[in-house]
Amino acid sequence: MIFINVFIFVGFLANPVIIDSNSKIINKYDFLIQRDNLDLDINDVLDSKEFVTLNNENLNFGINDDIIWLRYLVKNVTREHEKYLFINNPSLDNIELYIVKGGNVIQTSKGGRLDDFSERVIRSKSIIFKIDLPHGENIEIYLKVKSINKTIITASINDIHTIERLINRENIIFGIFTGVIVGLFFYNLFLYFSVKDKIYLIYVIHTILVWFAQSSILGYTIELIWPESEWLKLKAGVIFSSLVSLVGIWFLRQFLSTKHFVPKLDKGFYFIFIVYGFILLNAFFFSITLSYQVLLGTQSIVVLYVLLVALSVLKLGYSPARYYLLAWTVFMIGIFLFVFSEMGIIPTNNLTAYIMPLGSALEVVLLSFALADKINILKKEKEEEQAAKLLILHENEELIRQQNTMLEQKVRMRTDELEHALRSLQNTQSQLVNQEKMASLGQLTAGIAHEINNPINFVSSNITPLKRDIKDIMEVIEFYRNSGEREFSEGTKKEAKQLEEDLELDYVLDEVEQLLKGMDDGAKRTVEIVKGLRIFSRVDEQDIKKVDLHDGINSTFILLNSTIPGKIRIIREFGELPLVECLAGKINQVFMNILNNAVQALSDHLDTIADPKITVRTKAFADHVVVEIEDNGPGMPEKVKQRIFEPFFTTKPVGKGTGLGLSIVYSIIENHNGSLEVNTEEGQGTTFIISLPIYQNAPNYE
Repeated sequence: MIFINVFIFVGFLANPVIIDSNSKIINKYDFLIQRDNLDLDINDVLDSKEFVTLNNENLNFGINDDIIWLRYLVKNVTREHEKYLFINNPSLDNIELYIVKGGNVIQTSKGGRLDDFSERVIRSKSIIFKIDLPHGENIEIYLKVKSINKTIITASINDIHTIERLINRENIIFGIFTGVIVGLFFYNLFLYFSVKDKIYLIYVIHTILVWFAQSSILGYTIELIWPESEWLKLKAGVIFSSLVSLVGIWFLRQFLSTKHFVPKLDKGFYFIFIVYGFILLNAFFFSITLSYQVLLGTQSIVVLYVLLVALSVLKLGYSPARYYLLAWTVFMIGIFLFVFSEMGIIPTNNLTAYIMPLGSALEVVLLSFALADKINILKKEKEEEQAAKLLILHENEELIRQQNTMLEQKVRMRTDELEHALRSLQNTQSQLVNQEKMASLGQLTAGIAHEINNPINFVSSNITPLKRDIKDIMEVIEFYRNSGEREFSEGTKKEAKQLEEDLELDYVLDEVEQLLKGMDDGAKRTVEIVKGLRIFSRVDEQDIKKVDLHDGINSTFILLNSTIPGKIRIIREFGELPLVECLAGKINQVFMNILNNAVQALSDHLDTIADPKITVRTKAFADHVVVEIEDNGPGMPEKVKQRIFEPFFTTKPVGKGTGLGLSIVYSIIENHNGSLEVNTEEGQGTTFIISLPIYQNAPNYE
C-alpha cells in the first residue's frame, strides 16, 4: 500500500462513453491527483483503484504544481477508426496521452502549449491529439497533465471535419476580435497625433495590451507570434494581464480625474500598483505559480474597487463617468463569468470560453465612446467659456456702438443730403445742356427749313406749268407727224423717220415724262421734310399748346428715314386722338430719343432677327392718351432695365452715347404730369408706354 498517502481515490469508472457521432463530449471520467512531487508513469496508475469518478460535473483543479491523471473509458461504435481528441483548455503546459486496450498501451503522444508547435498533428493553438479507436471495443484514454493553470479541463472526441469546423469558428471569432482592436488602435492613434492629448496614447497602449493578453489566454500568440519561445508561452498570460490592469487603472485616473474628484480613493490605486508590480516581478524572476494565484485573487478585488471609484465620480456629477461605468460593468461581467467557469461554479460552454475576449472587445469599444463623449463635453464647456467671453466682448462693442450711433446718423444724413444735391445738380446740368443744345438745334432747323422752303416752293410751283408746256409741245409734234404722213414726199418722210430714230424721239418723250414725275415726287418729299423740320424745330418753345401727336411721330420718322435700314418695317396703328396740351418740341424730343434707340437696337441685330419691325400704337382715353412704341429687338436684361433712366448710364461703346437721352425723356414726361413705363425681357423686344394727360392744369416745366 505504498500509494495510500499519495493518492486520493473514491471509485472506478465502470460504463464507457459511447462514441456514436462526429463529435462527442466526454463528460464522464476518472481523475487522480498526484502530489508530493512524485512522478508516476503509466504503468504505476494502470491498475490503480484510487481514481475518483466524475459524471457530468466540472471540477476546478486549481492553480498549483500538482500533476493530474485523467482516465476516460470510451467505445467507438462508428465505422471511422481515426478520431481526434480535442482539449478545450489551451493553457495546459504539458500533456501525455496514453491509449490502453486490454491493459496494454497501444498509442502514446505528447502535447500542450510548451510542446514544439511545429510537431503538432494539426497546426492550431488548440491542443489536439490524433487517436485510433477500434470499432466496438472498450478503450481507455489516459491523460497526464503537468500544468500550473489547470482549472477546468474538458475534452471531446471528433472526426477531422468537426475539428476543422471548431478551428474555423475559433479563428473567425478571434479575427473579429482582432479587427475591432486594430480599428480602434489606429483610429485613436490618429486622434492622438491630431489633438496631442495624452489620454488617447494611454488608450492606444491599453488597447494593444488587451489584444496581447486575450491572445495569450486563448493561445493565439503561440500560433502567430512566439511558437518557439517556451518562456513567453509560460508567462505571457500573467505578464500581459497584469500590464492591461496597470494601464487600465492609469487610463481610469486620467479619464475620470480621480485625483481631483476622489483623492482618498485615488490613493488606493498606489497599493494596487504595488501588488501588480509584485506579480510582474515574481513572474519574471521567481514563481509563475504564485503570480497566477495572486493575479486571480487580485483581479476580482480590483474590478470591484474600480467600480466603486467610477460610481463615486459619477455621483459627483462628472458625466463622462457614465460611459466608463458602462464599459467597466461589461468587462466586470465578463471577468466574473470567466472566473466562475474556471472555478467550476457554472458550466463551461462556448459563451464562457469566449466571454473574456468578447467582454474585452466591448470594453475597448465603449471606452472609445467614452473618450468621444468626454471630448464633446470638453468642447461644449470650451464653447460655453468662449460664449461668455464673447458676450463680454459684445457688451463692450455695444457700448462703443451706442457712442458712435449719433455720429454715424449725422454723417449719414449729411451724406444723403450731399448725394441728393449732387444728383439734382447733375440732372439740372444735363437738362440745361440738353435744353441749350435742343434750342440751338431748333433754331438751326427752323433756319434751314426757311431757307429751303423758298426755292422748293419755286420748284413746286413751276412743275405744273412745265408739264402743261411739254404737253403742248407734244401736241405740235404729233400734228407735224400726222401732216407729214400725208404731204411729205417719200424722201422727206424717210429723212424725218431717220431723224426720229437718230434722236430716239419716242424714248426722249418717255424720259421727259419720267423726269417730270421724279421732279414732282422729289419736290413733294422735300416739302414733307421741310414740314417735319418746322414741326421738330419747336423744341425751344416754352408755351403749352394743343398739339397733334401723330404729326410729331410722323415728322420724327421723316427725320430718321435716312438712318432706318430698308429691312426694318414701320407699322403705325394710330387711333383717334384729340389735340393734347403739351410742349410740342419736348414731346417730339421724347419720340426722337425712343424711336432712335429702337432703330439702333434693330440695326445691330439685323442678321439674327427674321422680321425686324417698329410698331407705334396710339390710344385715347377719357382724360389721357397712350403712345406705345414697340420693337422686336434683343430686349434688355433686368439689371439694365433697372438703370436705364439714370443720368449718364449707357450700354453703348465710348463715344456712341452720353447716357442722358432716356433720363431727359423721363424728366420731360414727368414734368407733363404723365408716366413712362418700359416692358422688356432679354430676347423678347422692348415696349415703351407713354401716358400723357389731355389737358395740363398749369405749366409744369422749368
